[in-house]
Amino acid sequence: MAAISASQVKELRERTGLGMMECKKALTEADGDIEVAIENLRKSSGLKAAKKAGRTAAEGAVVTRVAEDGSYGVMVEINSETDFVARDDNFIDFANKIADAFFAAKNEDVAAVMAGDLESAREQLVQKIGENIGVRRAVVVNAVEGGLVGEYVHGGRIGVLTVLKGGTSEAAKDVAMHVAAINPAVAHPEEMPQEQLDKEKAIILAQPDMAGKPEQIAEKMVQGRLKKYLAENSLTEQPFVKDPNQSVAEFVKAAGGEVVSFTRFEVGEGIEKEEVDFAKEVMEQAGRR
Repeated sequence: MAAISASQVKELRERTGLGMMECKKALTEADGDIEVAIENLRKSSGLKAAKKAGRTAAEGAVVTRVAEDGSYGVMVEINSETDFVARDDNFIDFANKIADAFFAAKNEDVAAVMAGDLESAREQLVQKIGENIGVRRAVVVNAVEGGLVGEYVHGGRIGVLTVLKGGTSEAAKDVAMHVAAINPAVAHPEEMPQEQLDKEKAIILAQPDMAGKPEQIAEKMVQGRLKKYLAENSLTEQPFVKDPNQSVAEFVKAAGGEVVSFTRFEVGEGIEKEEVDFAKEVMEQAGRR
């Protein structure tokens, strides 16, 4: 029996879109012949998953896990092609299994955690459900000394992990809920990237009421509006969603803590979804007849 090299497995994965273990098995059965392996896979149901690998998976779920003592938490995004599948019990069970694995491993390296049995489970689920399913990203968040990690998931689609120094788990969860609802850009005003501030300043200077203003007056107006912009987009300065009469920082301080950071995942953010014009598609098909 011929030895199967890593480069052969890599080539078969690139040509079929199948997982590492499935490709290695196919090559072993084909005695290392890639073309024979592809032919055998085509005869079986093995390529069903590969045919779907190119489809955009921009639906799915965000799942979180936090240690009982609040010392660390993990958050994972698992994608499917449709919201219908994201609500399927098989998908939900798989998503929870994945979150448990990342939590146990305390590792955010998707490839490393998914290697082996979990990747096989993913491939089997693709076969069963008939949609492309993938684990897109994961994060491990650790508490600071004397602090804790909080969590909140909204509708299975938006997940947040917060880190407080001091405070309570209830306060950390409430802040996470605020982040899910309001989506601040940064935790503290000083964390806003200079590039973003420069962009906002250019927008302010281009506004009609800035035209013809003396330089000193214009600069004061710019600084005032930048301060307002930072207050609106920084977590600690925002009015707390459950009590707008106090800021998030004031709410956390009353609970005996202070905000350190947050991490927010929203299903499908940043993924370009393929827009399908069904009317045009039907017209084109009718024209071919």
